[in-house]
Amino acid sequence: MTTLRYLVARNCKLFFKDKGVLLPSLLAPLILLFLFIAFLGNVYRDSIRSVVEEGGFSLSGGLVESIASGWLVSSLLAVCAVTIAFTANLIMVQDKVTGAINDLYVTPVKRQTLSVSYFVSTYLVTACVCFIALGAGFVYMAIAGWHLSAGDVFLTVADVLLLVLFGTGLSSVVCRFLKSQGGIAAVQATVSSAYGFLCGAYMPLANMAAWLKNAVMCLPGMYGTGLLHEHLMGGAIEAVTGEGVPPQFVTALKEGFDCSLDFFGHTVPEWTCYLVLGVAAAVLVGIFVLLCTWKKKRRGD
Repeated sequence: MTTLRYLVARNCKLFFKDKGVLLPSLLAPLILLFLFIAFLGNVYRDSIRSVVEEGGFSLSGGLVESIASGWLVSSLLAVCAVTIAFTANLIMVQDKVTGAINDLYVTPVKRQTLSVSYFVSTYLVTACVCFIALGAGFVYMAIAGWHLSAGDVFLTVADVLLLVLFGTGLSSVVCRFLKSQGGIAAVQATVSSAYGFLCGAYMPLANMAAWLKNAVMCLPGMYGTGLLHEHLMGGAIEAVTGEGVPPQFVTALKEGFDCSLDFFGHTVPEWTCYLVLGVAAAVLVGIFVLLCTWKKKRRGD
C-alpha cells in the first residue's frame, strides 16, 4: 500500500505540476459553463416556456432561470466526468512516450500496482476537477434561483463520483492501447466533440430522431446524465406546481428535459439508472484489470 500511495502521489503531482495540462483542465469546465449560458441558455429558457404555454399557463422568470441553470450545470458535469478523465490519463501515455514506464518496470514495483496507481490517480484528479466545476455550478444555480434540497445535493455528489468512476474506467481501457501523444490528442478530440451528444448533454432526447434516441438510450452515459438532470432540475420543476400548472405539464417538462427517461416506451426508474451506470463502470474496471493481467502473462512474468 505504501508503494501504491507513493505512485498515486507521483502521478497526481506530475499532472498538477504540468501547467499546460492543468490550466486547460481547470478552465475547460468553466469555459464550457460560460458558453452554455451565453449561447444555449436562451434556447432552453424558450423551450421551458413553450411546454407550459401550450396549456395557456406561464412561469415566473426566476423559476424558468432555475430550471435552465439545473439543465446547464448537469450537462456540464456529465461531459466533464468523462472528458477530463481522458486528460488525466495523459500521465500513463506520457510515461510510455518518455520511457519512464520502463524505468519503473525495472524496479521492484509490481506491474499490477503500477496500473492501479494510474487508475486511482486518474480518478482522484478527475474528481477534483469535477468538484471544482460542481462548486462553480452551485454558485451559478444559487444566483439563478436555488431549489435544491440537502438530499438533491448529496445525490448529485454521488452521481458525480459514479460518473467519474465510469469515465475513469472508459479512459483507462482506451488509453491502455495508446503509445503516442498524437494518439491521446486524437482520442481527446473525438471524445470531446462526440460524447456530449451521445450522453444527451447538449440536446434533450425529445429533440432527437426516434432511431437516434433509441440508440443513445442503449449507452450507459445517458443514464448518468439523466440522474444529474433529475437531481439538479427536479426541485425546480416540482416548484412549477406552485405556479398553478397542472401535473400533466409538469410531467411533460420532466420528459422533455430528460428528468424522466423513457426506454422503448417504459419509464426508467432512478434505481435502474444507478444500476446501469454502476454495472457499466464495473465492467470497464474489469476489462482494465483483464488487460493488465493479459499484458503481464504475455511478457512471461
